[in-house]
Amino acid sequence: MEQNVKQAEVFLELRKRLQSGLLVLRSDVVKSYAEVSVTGGDSSLHIQTPQGLLCVELPPGVSLVEGSCREAPGAGDEIHFRLRLSVEHQDNTEALGSVMERLQHQKSYCFHCQSCETRVLEERVFKRVLPLPNGNWNSLVDDWCCHPDPFANLKLLPRAEDCLLGDTYLLVPQDGRCDETLIQKPSPITSKPDNSQCLDSQRPDRRRTLVSCKSCTAGLGEAVASGTLKLFITEVTVRPSFGDHQFDQSVDRSLFLEQTIAARLVELSSSQSMFRFSVQTSDAKAFILLWLLNSDSLVASLAATPSTAVSGDAVSSPRCSHPKCCERQSAAKAGSAIKVLYLPCSPTASTHQDVIDTWEKDISVHPLELPLTTCQEVLSLLTDSTSSLPPSLRAMNSYKVAYMRL
Repeated sequence: MEQNVKQAEVFLELRKRLQSGLLVLRSDVVKSYAEVSVTGGDSSLHIQTPQGLLCVELPPGVSLVEGSCREAPGAGDEIHFRLRLSVEHQDNTEALGSVMERLQHQKSYCFHCQSCETRVLEERVFKRVLPLPNGNWNSLVDDWCCHPDPFANLKLLPRAEDCLLGDTYLLVPQDGRCDETLIQKPSPITSKPDNSQCLDSQRPDRRRTLVSCKSCTAGLGEAVASGTLKLFITEVTVRPSFGDHQFDQSVDRSLFLEQTIAARLVELSSSQSMFRFSVQTSDAKAFILLWLLNSDSLVASLAATPSTAVSGDAVSSPRCSHPKCCERQSAAKAGSAIKVLYLPCSPTASTHQDVIDTWEKDISVHPLELPLTTCQEVLSLLTDSTSSLPPSLRAMNSYKVAYMRL
C-alpha cells in the first residue's frame, strides 16, 4: 500500500492516567538535547527549538509539572524527552461515544446515509432499545448446555418499534417507506456462514440481501430477514428528529469512521473488559487483528517550521489561543486518542501467520463485523497513522502501532 503521509517532525503523547508524557523530535529539527527547552503555560505546552516556538494546547486541568522534562534514550535519528503532568480531573466530555450509547427509547430519530447525508429512514420512535448478546455468545453455548444448542435455528430479530444493538450495527424493522430510499439486491454467494450476533445460519452457502442508499448507491448493510434491516454504524448516522448537536456527524468520512470505531472499542473494553478484537467481513473472515492498549492518550503532531499547518494523528485544530505563541510558531491542540496494536490478516499483507492462527483460536478475541470496503478503509487509516509516527514508535514486537482519534 503506497503511503503519502508525512512523518511528524515533532510528536507528543501524553497519558492522563499515568500523568506522564513522551516528546519525540527528529534530529533534523534539533541536533542535541541542549537545544530544546520545554515549559508549561496555562493549559499549554511550549517547546522552544532553534527553528521557533512550538505550542501545544492542552485540555483544561492538564498541565506540565515544571522542571520535570528529562532526557530519555532515543532511537536512530530521534531525540526523546520524558515529562510529568499534573491532571486535576479526567474530562471526557469531548468524547461523546458512539450512537450505541446515545440511542434512547421513546425518542424520535432519523437515519441518514453517511456518504451523501440522504435521509433513508424517517422519524423512528423505538419503544425498546435492547443490546444483542455478546458477539461470541453462540460459541459459548456448548460450554453451558448439556444438550444440543437450543438457539441453533432461532434468529434474534426486532419486533415492531424495537431497535436491537449489535457491536457494530443496528437491527431495525423495515417499513413501507424504505422502498423510496433504499435498494435491496442479492449478494454473491459466499462459501462460509455468517457468524454475526443476530443469525446462526448452518447452511454452507448463504446469499445475503445487501441494502444500499438509493441516492448514492453506498452500501449501508443488509436485510437479515423479511422486514428487518441490519445497518452498520459506520455507514449511517442517526440523529434526533428535533435537533441534538451531539448527534451531528457532519464530518468527513475518514474522521467519522475513525471516531466511530475508536468509540466502540472504548465502550466494549469498559463494559465487557474486551481488549482484543478481530475486525471481520460479513462472511466471518478476519481482516485486521486489533489490540486496544490505552484510551487515555492526548496526541499532537507538529511541523517544526513556524507558521506551518498542523498535521498528525489526533490533531484537529491548528489554532493556539495563547498570544505569546503567535510569533514564529507552530501550534496544535492535543486531541484525545486511543493507542492500538494491529496486524493485517490478508495473505499478501501478513508475515505473522502464527499470531493470526493463535488469535483465531482464542475465544477471548471479540469479533467486530464490518463491510469489506469499510474494513479496507479502517486498515488504510491505521496504516496512515503508523506512517506518520516517528520510526521508533511504529512497531511493538510483531504488531504495528497506530492512534485513532476519539
